[in-house]
Amino acid sequence: MNVLISGASGFVGKALCAELFLQGQSARAEVRSVNMQVENTETVSVGNISSETDWTAALTGITVVVHLAARVHAMRDNAVDQLDALRKVNVDGTRNLARQAANAGVQRFVFISSIKVNGEGTPLGQPYTAEDQPAPADPYGISKWEAEDALRQLADETGMELVIIRPPLVYGPGVKANFLRMMRFLHKGVPLPFGAINNRRSLVALDNLINFIIVCIRHPAAANQTFLISDGEDLSTTELLLRLAEALNMPTQLLPVSQKLLEAGLKLVGKGDLAQRLCGSLQVDITKACVMLDWKPLISVDEGLRRTAEYFLHNRG
Repeated sequence: MNVLISGASGFVGKALCAELFLQGQSARAEVRSVNMQVENTETVSVGNISSETDWTAALTGITVVVHLAARVHAMRDNAVDQLDALRKVNVDGTRNLARQAANAGVQRFVFISSIKVNGEGTPLGQPYTAEDQPAPADPYGISKWEAEDALRQLADETGMELVIIRPPLVYGPGVKANFLRMMRFLHKGVPLPFGAINNRRSLVALDNLINFIIVCIRHPAAANQTFLISDGEDLSTTELLLRLAEALNMPTQLLPVSQKLLEAGLKLVGKGDLAQRLCGSLQVDITKACVMLDWKPLISVDEGLRRTAEYFLHNRG
């Protein structure tokens, strides 16, 4: 079995390539630039991903594709322009790769989608399931849902097996963006007004996501299925910060500001999206993945946070 990983120079892609190498699995890494190389993995460049990209060299001899590459941000003036920019990569580019993969004899296409396909949040204690009606609310989520739909149609036409994985927020060694900023605040001892948030959010450690992707590469029962995954333990924002601070070996300074007051204040200054991420719930039910594929999270939340914090402390510069 030969595996092609698109977006192999990214946060998840590098980790997947490294784990496949350790397991003796033949893999090929697709990267955007010829100047990029992925350690211990054959690397090819196809340039920018679009409906016109030629994947011939990358797909030669490949039996499974893991499609990680995606456009996450589109800096445009309005939502319509953002969606158009995202569609060119996430929908048109994905459809083009899958079509060429099917024509090249690829047997299975593993698509890393997003929990944003399901929506932006759940009522407390009512997690999303893989069978729920999708309700994407932002341009990125819409583009991922449209890509899923295009892939299902193509799989029906060609017989190529399709596996869709919708992870929630992924954290782990080398994580960037908001999770990294959160660690920096905690490490500096900055007081944060998040000491009284009573929500529940699902996360997935990088090691758990990589392990699940590899299961989906190989497991016969994964064919033509959609899965939601997480660490199997949902945390409030307050609990996450407390446990992350412990992993960083730092005292916490979380101020018990009323959740309703915090939400109102953030919305008042135009930060409604941030209010949802910090105060709202987003839970996923991983029962299908555990039962159908006999899978369970490889590591616990606390172990995932420990590995994340350890990397941060050794590389914070």
